Amino acid sequence: MTPRIPTTKPTILGTEIPLLQEALNLANLNGKGKYTRLCEQWLEKSMPAGGKGKAILVSPCTSALELAAILANIQPGDEIIVQSYTYVSTVNSVLRGAVPVFVDLDDKTLNIDLRLIEDDITAKTRVIVPVHYRGHGLLVVEDAAMACTSLYKDRMLGTIGHIGYISFQEKKNFTAGGQGGAILVNDSSLIERARILYEHGTNRGQVERHDWLDLGINATLSELQAAFLHVQLQAVDTINTPRLHRWHKYHSALTPLAEMGHLILPTIPSCTTQNANIFWIQVREAERRKDMIQFLDAKGIETHPLFMPLHSGMDRVTTLAAAQILLLPLFVGMTDHEQQRVVEGVSAFFGTEGLSNVV
Repeated sequence: MTPRIPTTKPTILGTEIPLLQEALNLANLNGKGKYTRLCEQWLEKSMPAGGKGKAILVSPCTSALELAAILANIQPGDEIIVQSYTYVSTVNSVLRGAVPVFVDLDDKTLNIDLRLIEDDITAKTRVIVPVHYRGHGLLVVEDAAMACTSLYKDRMLGTIGHIGYISFQEKKNFTAGGQGGAILVNDSSLIERARILYEHGTNRGQVERHDWLDLGINATLSELQAAFLHVQLQAVDTINTPRLHRWHKYHSALTPLAEMGHLILPTIPSCTTQNANIFWIQVREAERRKDMIQFLDAKGIETHPLFMPLHSGMDRVTTLAAAQILLLPLFVGMTDHEQQRVVEGVSAFFGTEGLSNVV
């Protein structure tokens, strides 16, 4: 029986085990220890210069969003500008009684359409997620959950807004061995409060007897997970290079199908460097996507739609794009043979066998 090809696999290098043993030997499983600090320092190297940024590891990444919502002082009735095409936790975590204002996508990048944001800014707008948009005194919370090591004009995503967050969940390029994430506080005026919120709303660690000062959360990443993550953050090229290789192979092999009008392929702006976390196609005839999923499944190839739009109502891009997008398998350790099976399967669905090849 031909082995099935999953959409993704967690990245496990094998070199994590010695550091897990060392973390056990240090007898601090709770977190906030040696490996937590090493991971935070790694992230802070990419943050604003001059020591103005602070990274805090959390678990899960949703806790970073919750911290961001408290730091933004979101109140009932405030408005949050966000794209509808995102994972539901993006909105759940920042609402706190606020009202989401959904903005349509740019049809080329499938990110939030910058041209539409300003029209939706009102006196009630408190936060924009995820883009850096200046001129109204608003807080920008940057959703970089899938984008660790991706760059915009040589700055790592997550370090551009006032606050950013990154996920280290098992499907991301770099994992903490399951769930995990980090909040990146890029505005120095927010750092002290972020520390207090992370410490359950106290000033623990700063005074001999800590006091309860503010709201707080319990979001500590275990030291074992931090050790696991530290190994992966030291192996960026080892992880990203094969992913990018597979991404570009897909793009090249499927270009003939795009030129024939069957597919739309992702577009990467010239001022960016991406991390190849996923590779997706858009099936131009959206009503055929379900048939393609079933067709490829019968060939032992797992595919997956990405998100469902969170809004209801009319839009120009979001609803159609969401009905077209399909994730193809991409993971560290994927072979030429596995990728060729995927490409041949997609080609066969459109009746163009032999047209595309990854070699």
